[in-house]
Amino acid sequence: MNHALTALHDARDETVATLADLIRIPSVGGTPAESEIVHHVARLLQAEGVEVDLWPIPVAELAARPDFPGMEVDRDEAWGLVARLPGTDADARSLMFNGHLDVVPPGERTTWSADPYSGDLRDGHAWGRGACDMKGGFVAALSALLALHRSGTRPRGDVLLAAVVGEEDGGLGTYAALARGWRADACVITEPTALDVLAANGGALTFRLRVPGLAAHACARTSGVSAVEKFQLIFPVLRALEAARNREVDPMMHRWDVAYPLEIGTVRAGDWASTVPDLLVAEGRFGVALDEPVDEARAVFERTVAEACAGDPWLKEHPVTVEWWGGQFASGRCPSGTDLVRRVQAAHDGPAPAVVGAPYGSDLRLLTAAGIPTVQYGPGVGYGHCPDEKVSLSQVFACAETLVRMATVDAPADA
Repeated sequence: MNHALTALHDARDETVATLADLIRIPSVGGTPAESEIVHHVARLLQAEGVEVDLWPIPVAELAARPDFPGMEVDRDEAWGLVARLPGTDADARSLMFNGHLDVVPPGERTTWSADPYSGDLRDGHAWGRGACDMKGGFVAALSALLALHRSGTRPRGDVLLAAVVGEEDGGLGTYAALARGWRADACVITEPTALDVLAANGGALTFRLRVPGLAAHACARTSGVSAVEKFQLIFPVLRALEAARNREVDPMMHRWDVAYPLEIGTVRAGDWASTVPDLLVAEGRFGVALDEPVDEARAVFERTVAEACAGDPWLKEHPVTVEWWGGQFASGRCPSGTDLVRRVQAAHDGPAPAVVGAPYGSDLRLLTAAGIPTVQYGPGVGYGHCPDEKVSLSQVFACAETLVRMATVDAPADA
């Protein structure tokens, strides 16, 4: 009998309540609530007697490192949190669960049918910003860890839970945990995958374009050069670059219409309604192909922009500049030689989950780069970063059960 699964089932109402509580903490990256939620989770674990490492992340020190993964919001503070259940055999393989507690802003609240941080429970789902991405997955991992602890189950190897921040804008929390020395022999990130096994991520590089123009009074606009019009020469070239890079993609990415997206997210130009704008600033993300070195991806992008400028007399003399800033997500892939994918599939209740790749960056690439085989497997999909975000409670429970089974293979239980 699996005592940890019994403990997990007995705590279902508590799991739902915990998820609702976490959704109600508006833990947008860079806000005080991002730190508040880490301490909230730490208190939950400490109250259970779980071993906890809670530490202030030296943000400035880490951000100065050459391999820092980027950050798009200002942070006065950030906190790291790793919980540990010690195993019975120091030589046995350890297992980490990883989940981020930061969320993106809710956007225009009038597009939501209810308070974005309501934590409402209806129609078999938990609703609110972060429900899907990824507090549902985090609570699944938290519940699995607590079930192991409460049941007295002693896994052979250590079981860790890394509660991280800053994932949405670069990966600060996981980077900090690795810098602190935390490691495992395998890791499951409970990001939303609809309970498929995601074994590879494309990358995403945040860029900024500065398109120069020449200011003039709008009544004499032909004496100036509109930066807006010059950007109109650049944008279709970027769309063509995206199309070229997606004609042939890795088989892991075949399910996606655009495996390696390139998108402009913000555009700002001008400072007066009746003045020809002399500068346009556009920011976006550039998709990195699986196994493509980041330096090569940047070079392709920069060369494409330069070639577009060379074809226009103004831009030839006043070229668009490219700046790489914010989150710099390399691609990542779970090593083919590991049995981690098979272990997740075997622990999943029902037909074996599909093994897929995804077109977005995640902390998977940081963990695999550190030599830790990593996959994503978690509840929900398709509802992150959008109004009326939600996560299926049945998938939260199913994810937690899978994690318990993974941790309890050959694990003895206390009498």
